[in-house]
Amino acid sequence: MQRRRRRALVLLRKMLTCAIGAIGLVALLSVNVHVFPSSNEVPNFSDPYKLPTITQQHEINFQRLRTEELAPPHLSKAPLASRKLDGASGGNTDSVKLWKPPSNRDFVPCVQHGPNYTSPAVSRGYLLVHTNGGLNQMRAGICDMVAVARIINATLVVPELDKRSFWQDSSNFSDVFDEDHFINVLANDVKVLKKLPKELSTATRAVKHFRSWSSMDYYQDEIASMWDDYQVIRAAKSDSRLANNNLPPDIQKLRCRACYEALRFAPRIEAIGKLLVDRMRSYGPYIALHLRYEKDMLAFSGCTQGLSPAEAEELKTIRENTAYWKVKDIDSDEQRSKGYCPLTPKEVGIFLTALGFPSNTPIYIAAGEIYGGDAHMADLQSRYPMIMSKEKLASIEELEPFINHASQMAALDYIVSVESDVFIPSYSGNMARAVEGHRRFLGHRKTITPDRKALVRLFDKIELGSLKEGKNSSIRIIEMHKKRQGSPRKRKGPISGTKGMDRFRSEEAFYVNPLPDCLCRREFPDLNTSHVIR
Repeated sequence: MQRRRRRALVLLRKMLTCAIGAIGLVALLSVNVHVFPSSNEVPNFSDPYKLPTITQQHEINFQRLRTEELAPPHLSKAPLASRKLDGASGGNTDSVKLWKPPSNRDFVPCVQHGPNYTSPAVSRGYLLVHTNGGLNQMRAGICDMVAVARIINATLVVPELDKRSFWQDSSNFSDVFDEDHFINVLANDVKVLKKLPKELSTATRAVKHFRSWSSMDYYQDEIASMWDDYQVIRAAKSDSRLANNNLPPDIQKLRCRACYEALRFAPRIEAIGKLLVDRMRSYGPYIALHLRYEKDMLAFSGCTQGLSPAEAEELKTIRENTAYWKVKDIDSDEQRSKGYCPLTPKEVGIFLTALGFPSNTPIYIAAGEIYGGDAHMADLQSRYPMIMSKEKLASIEELEPFINHASQMAALDYIVSVESDVFIPSYSGNMARAVEGHRRFLGHRKTITPDRKALVRLFDKIELGSLKEGKNSSIRIIEMHKKRQGSPRKRKGPISGTKGMDRFRSEEAFYVNPLPDCLCRREFPDLNTSHVIR
């Protein structure tokens, strides 16, 4: 009996030893294996960073929409505090500097009208607006048309979005923007209607191409005089129809109220946009990278750096077949040497590494489909594996309402970009300029604008082997971008020596930098040195 007991005890010990070993092996594997989310799945966060399931989160957000008005995430006072994964931002001084925004020098939004501002005057007629371009080009145009309606005493009919551009988006205004909010916020500035009154639907209307970068005089004299003959004026285009500078302060502030207060995205876009921001923040502080390496941009600009001959030929064909793109014959090397080309994904990787961002930095790609897909993203992906996009962060079900609607998809990228800890555009297109201006308005959040003309010279030297990636190249790149991080400055005027339309075209756009018109220094009661910038 004693021998049997001893044998049973020995057998039990062996079984316990094997079980403990198996448990230890499973634990070791679970710690070292990291699974990145596929393009069709929501990321699998470890327990401390677990988000609600797709279904739960969907119900939470849309129940909230039914009971209360969502505050737009891209209009929050400052980025939300981030929960950091180990090593995501580090704890050393250099890492803190990477994410630290520039000083706002006490500049705050000041968009309230002056003491002599009055309610809308008696309307003389109705202004119809046909916007043109992509989301951000249309946004700027809509805000300008709000100001124009005020200047010419018009009732503004909710603008019609562009459905014929490259993107072929069928979205209406209410699909992209919160229509009721837009009308209500502007009630003391301009009367806005959702539709033209029925009795005027067949009325003769004047279709007018408003002159680009026009002053108050043009609208008060030439355009307003058309009310003598017409009850309805239709603006055939909306982009760049109002001067950037030398307009009355109240008109400039109205443009900012329209852009940053009235023009809010539709509730369902706001809800999913906030969801994407929260999911990015679960990884820690993040970069929003506007990677303008998309088919339409490359075809329009004629930039073929890093592309195969077949790809370059495809882009050339697109450019030749797009009637409203006037320039057809483009020298890619010349474009690039002048800084007119978007950085390639490979060049962006070199740039981020030189600035000091570690390889585990979370990066959100704010862009449409990258031309060439994984083949052209490989270099950037190898340096920064934690590359995310709306398609990776959200489920197919969550994105389904927005797919095939370029403006709505771009709106999601816009929200995530404005809320990011650092925003970096690879090209100074409409979205890059709009996001930069919005981030300046919200407190000069960190926006690093690459000096493409200077960078391509360094990249070419690295490619040729005459300069190595490392400390020396990093110091040069950091030094050339010290003053390109979104710190407060007045909007740039025209380039010296330019005349006519070139003079206006060379000015910095109003919505890129709303200082000084819509930003003033905070006034402190005990200090006499603070003053309002006008």
